Amino acid sequence: MTEVEGGLPEPEELEPEQGSLDLAAPEDRHTREEWEAATAAVLRKSRRIGDDDPDAVVWDKLTRTTLDGIAVTPLGTPDLLDGLVTSGRPTRVGAWDVRAHLGGGDAKSANEAALIDLDGGVTSLWVGTDGTDLAALLEGVLLDLAPVVLDAPADPLAAARAFLEYVGDRELATGTNLGVDATAADEVLVAAAGLARDAGVLGFVVDATAVHDRGASDVQELAHALAVAARLLRVLEGAGIPVTETASLVEFRYAATDEQFPTIAKLRAARRLWARVLELSGGEGGQRQHAVTSRPMMTRYDPYVNMLRTTVAAFAAGVGGADAVTVLPFDSPLGRPEGFGRRIARNTSHLLVDESHVAKVADPAGGSYAVEKLTDDLAVAAWELFGRLEDGADLDAEIAATVERREAEVAKRRRPLTGLSEFPNLAETLPQRAADDAWTDVRPYGASYEAMRDTPPDAHVFLATLGPIAQHTARATFATNLLAAGGVAVDVAGPTKDADELVAAYAGQRVVCLAGPDGAYAALGPAAAEALRAAGASYVIVAGKPIDGTDDSCAMGVDALAFLTRVREQLA
Repeated sequence: MTEVEGGLPEPEELEPEQGSLDLAAPEDRHTREEWEAATAAVLRKSRRIGDDDPDAVVWDKLTRTTLDGIAVTPLGTPDLLDGLVTSGRPTRVGAWDVRAHLGGGDAKSANEAALIDLDGGVTSLWVGTDGTDLAALLEGVLLDLAPVVLDAPADPLAAARAFLEYVGDRELATGTNLGVDATAADEVLVAAAGLARDAGVLGFVVDATAVHDRGASDVQELAHALAVAARLLRVLEGAGIPVTETASLVEFRYAATDEQFPTIAKLRAARRLWARVLELSGGEGGQRQHAVTSRPMMTRYDPYVNMLRTTVAAFAAGVGGADAVTVLPFDSPLGRPEGFGRRIARNTSHLLVDESHVAKVADPAGGSYAVEKLTDDLAVAAWELFGRLEDGADLDAEIAATVERREAEVAKRRRPLTGLSEFPNLAETLPQRAADDAWTDVRPYGASYEAMRDTPPDAHVFLATLGPIAQHTARATFATNLLAAGGVAVDVAGPTKDADELVAAYAGQRVVCLAGPDGAYAALGPAAAEALRAAGASYVIVAGKPIDGTDDSCAMGVDALAFLTRVREQLA
């Protein structure tokens, strides 16, 4: 194999087929300007743009930028296809492989879970095998029907040999993988290739989720996978194994998140990038993809929201063309998943495949202006980073910068986490699960909020509500939810007319938060703050813009983590 060099290939033309049906009636056709005008009207009503702003400003207001600096347009338009650099289509036809993950616990328990999953419609198993009795774990599993993918980071060769010894001369299902991590030492890779070739199975996993779990962006995940896979090609070519054959021994593992369109585009871009690497290396073949719902996106608090996150992620993985999809159970962040979580996880794919018919079309996102543009942008950016990694760039530094950017967005709730940074429930009772170390190397996106929820302060904040309920409820609700995100509970004053009624409801809390309309702040704010200080309050917050007599304020766009840290320090 030669060193990877050169750019990405020119794309195929994306022209509509001749004689295609006209699906829009004349009255349903609208111009770009009409869409801008209608959208601008909505944004003006919500005060996101001013009356004097031109309608065309809606593009800037609604375009989202990913952590890689790539724009995600609010509406796909034909001009987005101009100047695309890459092309390619997913190759999976029909339903994806529904793959269950088995990790942790004793072999007997894992075997019971495996058999239940298989009986419930799972079609392959991803098995953690370090130090596990494989004979006990796989007892009753029909290995000629259900592919098994091993995962033994401590000693992958020992696990591979133990598995093959257990199998003996039995036939193995297509897709069975010895699961050796492609980042392993050269001698391990060469030995694993020999075992895989002799057994007629896959041998390697290029695991991009390893960097995703540390906080990598989509582009960094793609570039890392390319760098690892390119090294594998070089090592095995040096051992006499042709590039095309090596490519046939590899499965790529990517994370699928609840950011639907970036996930679809990432999987589509991954295939294009790998095809280019093989082309430049003198080989050929497709990319076999295993998509796993993201670990970092999941939360320990309000864990049932994880069902929504993983459903969106699984949908995106299927639309993006993943060959196998693993939906992690919603209770995984709490410990070892139980039967209910595993059932919901496997049924998510079945609902998408068998009831929603997501897999009926080979590439449902193909031809979508916005998705094609996003796919191309991701591929180009990942190829550029891949080149820099080949030249010695530090991926760890790149990931650290991404983590910092994400943390800033999470802190200001521009990247909201439902049930954690938004709409938290301090009264919830979390399901109890047996301890599991499977998430040791994962840094959840909401880790900072979870740390606060883990150690809630005993003291409450006095919510000094000004005016009747109809007037103060909006800001009172905002402040209550914001404080709850940091594990801080409130004691609510209720409807009040003046400072005297506030003081009458006050019970000596150190921290108070004024919550009411602007008119009430103008009329009562400073006096209420002064009266509450005289009654014993030492720290006064206002929900909204700062006013005289207060120490702190909270409004939309506030750095929630910094604000909550200050409040908790005052409560301590």
